[in-house]
Amino acid sequence: MGNRAKLRSSTWRRQVLFPFLLPLFSGALSEQILYSIPEEMARGSVVGNLAEDLGLHVQDLLTRNLRISAEKQYFTIDKETGNLLVSDRIDRESLCSQNPLCVLPLEIVAENPLNVFHINVMIDDINDNPPHFPQNNIVLQINEFVIPGTQFGLESAIDADVGPNSLQSYQLSYSEHFSLIVKDKTEGKNAPELVLEKSLDREQQSSHLLVLTAMDGGDPVRTSTTQIRIKVTDANDNPPVFSQNVYKVSLRENLPPGTSVLKVTATDQDEGINAEITYSFKTLRDIGNKFMLDHQSGEIKSKDPIDFEISSSYTMSIEAEDGGGMAAECKIILEIVDENDNTPEVVFTSVSSSITEDAEPGTVIALFKTYDQDSGENGEVTCLIEEKVPFRIVPSSNNYYKLVTDGALDREQTPEYNVTITATDRGKPPLSSSRSVTLHIGDINDNAPVFHQASYVVHVAENNPPGASIAQVSASDPDLGPNGRVSYSIVASDLEPRALSSYVSVSAQSGMVFAQRAFDHEQLRAFELTLQARDQGSPALSANASLRVLVGDRNDNAPRVLYPALGPDGSALFDTVPRAAQPGYLVTKVVAVDADSGHNAWLSYHVLQASEPGLFSLGLRTGEVRTARALGDRDAARQRLLVAVRDGGQPPLSATATLLLVFADSLQEALPDLSDHPAPSEPQAELQFYLVVALALISVLFLLAVILAIALRLRRSSSPAAWGCFQPGLCSKTGTGVSPNYSEGTLPYSYNLYVASDSQKTRCNFLTMTPEMVPPQDLSKEASLVQAPPNTDWRFSQAQRPGTSSSQNGDETGTWPNNQFDTEMLQAMILASASEAADGSSTLGGGAGTMGLSARYGPQFTLQHVPDYRQNVYIPGSNATLTNAAGKRDGKAPAGGNGNKKKSGKKEKK
Repeated sequence: MGNRAKLRSSTWRRQVLFPFLLPLFSGALSEQILYSIPEEMARGSVVGNLAEDLGLHVQDLLTRNLRISAEKQYFTIDKETGNLLVSDRIDRESLCSQNPLCVLPLEIVAENPLNVFHINVMIDDINDNPPHFPQNNIVLQINEFVIPGTQFGLESAIDADVGPNSLQSYQLSYSEHFSLIVKDKTEGKNAPELVLEKSLDREQQSSHLLVLTAMDGGDPVRTSTTQIRIKVTDANDNPPVFSQNVYKVSLRENLPPGTSVLKVTATDQDEGINAEITYSFKTLRDIGNKFMLDHQSGEIKSKDPIDFEISSSYTMSIEAEDGGGMAAECKIILEIVDENDNTPEVVFTSVSSSITEDAEPGTVIALFKTYDQDSGENGEVTCLIEEKVPFRIVPSSNNYYKLVTDGALDREQTPEYNVTITATDRGKPPLSSSRSVTLHIGDINDNAPVFHQASYVVHVAENNPPGASIAQVSASDPDLGPNGRVSYSIVASDLEPRALSSYVSVSAQSGMVFAQRAFDHEQLRAFELTLQARDQGSPALSANASLRVLVGDRNDNAPRVLYPALGPDGSALFDTVPRAAQPGYLVTKVVAVDADSGHNAWLSYHVLQASEPGLFSLGLRTGEVRTARALGDRDAARQRLLVAVRDGGQPPLSATATLLLVFADSLQEALPDLSDHPAPSEPQAELQFYLVVALALISVLFLLAVILAIALRLRRSSSPAAWGCFQPGLCSKTGTGVSPNYSEGTLPYSYNLYVASDSQKTRCNFLTMTPEMVPPQDLSKEASLVQAPPNTDWRFSQAQRPGTSSSQNGDETGTWPNNQFDTEMLQAMILASASEAADGSSTLGGGAGTMGLSARYGPQFTLQHVPDYRQNVYIPGSNATLTNAAGKRDGKAPAGGNGNKKKSGKKEKK
């Protein structure tokens, strides 16, 4: 800083010290920076560029943590510009009272390295306080015999400002009897006195009213007034006289209230009431609160405890007034003697936030200073450390001390120190106080993380939910903070690098390992990860551990039947069994696989349903189907087995396979059995029963309606020709269009009436045949004798005509076929279509050239494999197929049935 004083002013004006003040502070401020600012500056006003005056760089202010150490923060430092700014209201009168020179010392603390700068801010007075009188009205009693030239003391006005802004002059309103003079009475304070210029005459004027004006020297000038009321009394020509004009007394502080301080005395040569003297304080400011005066005896006593630290001296004026109104004044100066009544204080201004265990001896740890409000030896303080710690105290300047290291530090042995600093003054008796500070030793990264286990093995069942936790690894680091903060990551794996992130992830904070997807034991049975625990020190230290994940199997795959396989259209295929097969004959084998492993893939085979229980046996583990006994005469040629394949899982999963077995020695012998439909299940049979009952009721209602309509028509007709149809032999005119053999039909009754009408005439053909009228016979013979073509609604297109591709004998109009082969083909077509219609899954034209048989038995079967169905009876124009009479004679089920048997294709699987 040099041996020169620097002056800085505020941004809005620059203050210049008076030349006569500079020599007084040249020695004290030779090594300090001095700023001069006016009081009451606005908050945020710039006092000066402190960084430039201290020789500091602005960019270093943040790192050095430049700040002000003071009990009350009137100023602050802008760390971006280095300016010293006003942060609080500065009132010179509250800081320095009437002291003409108001200097506010500041201590600037900088760190890295620690240093203390001492600066002074001089607070200049501004004219912000007008002068004022203690009383608004002054009453004076003046005897009429008072000679001209007599002076009457008046109470001085008070102005908190100093210098030119303080009280400068008084002005008295015009009066021919009085004038005003100003007299220096008490240490530079001007006291106004009223001078009698002309003798008073109470009989002419008993009172006078004057106005006294006090003015300061500010710009603009501030004033204050008070009224002086003068009462003229009778003559009292001797004023009181004090024994001393000035009293000086020394008083120890902390005296109890009521202690006698001083007793003043005044005498009056008058007699009577004019000699009765009363005492009073002339000035009550700051005096009336500390002392009390006996108005009769003049004894002064302490009123409140007196503290040297508040004020080291008091000055007061005592007035003695006799009964005639004459008064005299004396001055009392009280000097307060200091006592050792204040304990020294230790205040830490800066404590290092980072004390690493590798700090070298002599490193500054903290900066503190001591306060003792006492003076002299009572305020001299010494400091020491009570504990045995690796620290010592180094004195600095102006009661500042440094706490530095005095040995090696080891955080692992002692992570923190409680240092107690005791400050003791030199008073008698000495007073002391202690202040403790906890110093935390900072850690350095000298310990690597350690896993609790060198390797981890975890078992995870497959089909785990994605995002679930499968394992957790943990590592510890004895270091602190970032040096001991461990983060986890995957650094290696036996999986593909691209696929690793889709399988697992690890939480960097908790070490929790999460599955990113559902594992499949059938695809991945085990994999290994290398996990790394890494601290955040500098340089960082790390450790690795292996994690092996074993994916356990679950029963999540049902068995899959490889054989028997379904046909291209989804229908089950069949196997033939020789009729002479002996017990134990290997018919076929159910082959199934399971993608699971262990017990979950251990398959067993069970028969769920069999047409003939006991006819076949099924190997529990092999799936081989063998004959359990020989085929009997009452056993059906077509057998159906429903086989279930179960695995050994919990719960077990299963699959089913349907075996169609036909006892036949050749394929041609097996075809008729394939055309038979299995008996419908009980729910379907019950449904078909209700359908047949409903159809019968509808038919009965229809017949009743027809009979009623014919009866009404014949009743209205008067011609006997209308009843001609009922004559014998007339029905033979039109001939029969269908076979009279209705006894083998599936309907409960045969149609006995056929009615046809046109616009010309009414024809009625009555068929009154009964089941006993016509014996069973070959239908082809009747068809060759009489065959009427159906109506035009039953015409077939060229692609829909039955028969082989070379059999196209019908004309394009769709007439009824005439040759026997086409008739047989049409019979087979109607039979198959009627059966499918009864099952609700087909129409008459099942397909071009195949009649729906390929969808029923597979593409290898065509019309050429269809057996002779000439014994079946059909009705053109209806999809209902009647039973086969020849089949009944042989004891077999009807070929067409009543539509109640199921298909062996997809419906049988369902």
